[in-house]
Parts: sequence; C-alpha cells; structure tokens
Amino acid sequence: MPGGRLTQQERQRIAAGLADGLPYAEIARRLERPTSTISREVGRNGGPSGYRPQHAHRATAQRARRGTPSPPRATGVPGGAREEEIVEMAVRSGLPRMMARVHLDLLLSEDGKRTAAELTRRLKVSPASVSVAVNYLVQHGYVRREHDPQRRRDIYVVDDDAWYRSIVISSRQTLEAAQVAMAAARTSGLDTPVGQRLAKVGTFLERVTLDMVESTDRWRALLA
Repeated sequence: MPGGRLTQQERQRIAAGLADGLPYAEIARRLERPTSTISREVGRNGGPSGYRPQHAHRATAQRARRGTPSPPRATGVPGGAREEEIVEMAVRSGLPRMMARVHLDLLLSEDGKRTAAELTRRLKVSPASVSVAVNYLVQHGYVRREHDPQRRRDIYVVDDDAWYRSIVISSRQTLEAAQVAMAAARTSGLDTPVGQRLAKVGTFLERVTLDMVESTDRWRALLA
C-alpha cells in the first residue's frame, strides 16, 4: 500500500472520482489509500464541489515549506467535513449524491427554503444539476415546491411533514412491486417453484410495507 504524501497524479484521480460521484471509500480503494486520507485531502482543499487537484498540490507544497498547519476543517457550514459525512451516509443509503447535497442544504437553511438560484450559488453547481435534483426530491416527497407569483419563481421547501410524505411515497412504490410479484406468481402458477418464490416475496413486501405505513400514520403527530 502506498504511503507518504499524495502525488499530483493521485490528486487528479481523486478529482476524477469526485466528478464521477464516487464515495471517498471507493476512491481510496482505487488509490490503495486509507479513506481518511481522501476525506482529509478533499475537506482541506475546497470540498467535493470545489476540489482542484493542481491547487491542492500547490497548497500542500506551500504548507510544507512554511511548516504551518493546514486550515481547520469546517464543521458548521455547508460543504464542511461534518456535512460531507452526512452526504456520504445518504449516498450509501441509496440517495444520489447531488440530490443528497441539495436536500442537506435545504435542511440546514434557517427556514427550510431555497430558490433554485440560491442552491446553484451555494453549491457551486449548474442550474441544470439543481433542476434535476429538486425534481427528484419533489417526486419522492423529500421537498415540496411553492410558487412565488410576485417574482415568478419557484421556492423549494423542506417542512416537517416531508418525512411523512417521503415514507408514504416509498411505501406506495414498494406495494406496487409486491403486487407485480404476486401477479407474476399467479401467471407462473402458485404450484410451481417460481410461482411459490414470487408469492413469498410479494407477501413479504406487502406485509412489511403495510406495517410501516401503519406505524407512519401512528407517529405522524410527532411531526406536528
């Protein structure tokens, strides 16, 4: 396993991995480096959205010549190390990276609201990327869209009830999958191995999802 300081080539590969949306752990695996080395390198050199390999290499060399410590890692602003850990956790749970970044920025806003222009400016990404992300989040119930008629713009909102909506939407999709499995089981024949297997899967998904919906309704008042 390589040791010592990162080379310029390694930093270029880190930048390429970030551009491809790879998690720190996968970038580290490809470079045969500890994950902590990658997260520290990115965190102290602009974060995932602002990482530039040439700048990072020059900055590291300058710090080494001066013998001064690297800047402290931010923990209270979007893009800081702690927020990136939350984004990584969301990505591991299945949320696409850009959607996770937009969702977190909305969650960290004072009133839970941002315009598309604000998201674009804060995250330093293209308007098209923000548009795709918020459409996904709205579709899955994480965010709702409000229209500002005076300024003719949309405002994206994370409210307390968003958690309820997202679970309901996800449950509805899982129930549809359960119904498809049950229908396929009947088509294959419930007395065949394939039919029995599909029937078990459909029944399992249906029962678990209905339990989740019941629990969600029972505890919804906690969000009020």
